[in-house]
Amino acid sequence: MPKRVEVGVVMSDKMNKSRRVELARLERHAKYGKILKRRTVCHVHDEANTSHVGDTVEIVECRPRSKMKRWELVRVVSKSQLVDIAAMRQAARAAEAELGIESGEESRGKKKKKDEQGEKAES
Repeated sequence: MPKRVEVGVVMSDKMNKSRRVELARLERHAKYGKILKRRTVCHVHDEANTSHVGDTVEIVECRPRSKMKRWELVRVVSKSQLVDIAAMRQAARAAEAELGIESGEESRGKKKKKDEQGEKAES
């Protein structure tokens, strides 16, 4: 019997040499006809740790490698385009701190506090 080949998205890469890949599909409800999103979760062996969260990968069925792993990674079809916004903001704040520039959010907050203190003093 031929081995199945599937394409899915990596959802977890926290394990060493293992990945959790989701295969998404759409199904029509038998009675009501509504289109439903369904998914199949495959635990995949990734010998070189080449894939990461969000990557689209091609996997192939293999012999059981552990209790859960029944698939092997063939190749990474496309890399993830996810951007870590928190890391970008932190890097920008660090760069501003090196230059001694106040960020826009912090300076606005200080102006508000000064305005509030001025209003209290006038009252």
